[in-house]
Amino acid sequence: MAIIIRTLAERIFDVIRERIVSGELPVDEPVRQDALATELGVSKIPLREALARLEQDGLLFSHANRGWFVRPMSAQEAEEIYDLRLAIEPPAAARACRLATDEDREAVMEAFKALDRAASDNLNAVAKCNREFHTLLVRPCNMMLTRQLIERLEILAERYVLAHLEPAGREDRAHLEHKTLLDVWLARDEEKVRSVLTHHIGSTLNDLRSHFMMAEAAA
Repeated sequence: MAIIIRTLAERIFDVIRERIVSGELPVDEPVRQDALATELGVSKIPLREALARLEQDGLLFSHANRGWFVRPMSAQEAEEIYDLRLAIEPPAAARACRLATDEDREAVMEAFKALDRAASDNLNAVAKCNREFHTLLVRPCNMMLTRQLIERLEILAERYVLAHLEPAGREDRAHLEHKTLLDVWLARDEEKVRSVLTHHIGSTLNDLRSHFMMAEAAA
């Protein structure tokens, strides 16, 4: 069994990312570094390292002499994230299903179960579990740069996943789509994986378009 050692900055990164995804950190106020450092019991050095990484991942942006701010969600960013996912994720997952080992397949099944549990009783964990499920679907593709790009896009998509799931009934639809995707991936049906995943990502993008249109109309 591999032993994974995570740095303090990586653990801080996960905590702050979860707060960004959940909306706990507001977009119109600077990240309160002193308060965060005190709350987490850490110094500012690993905290700033984590904030800099979050900026690199596109979740924060910085102003000179003002610190870091949460990057607002936008229709334009959603279009870009999901267009990129549509271009590279379905073919990567199709290739991955063919190359997946028994260990890879077991990991995907466990990730699906975790996502299903989160959807039932822990909505705050849904975005993370969704990211892990989609990431594992492409991991065996043996294309490092493609995989890394998809993993970054999945991180950027987390907030949009939660926005997409807000209306009643969306969770049930997402569950059915994920179950269908899991079944065809395990069956190593490359064409169906490509088709099902393209439909899944595309329907989420359409939901997000409606979400931003309604938000704009209400503003």
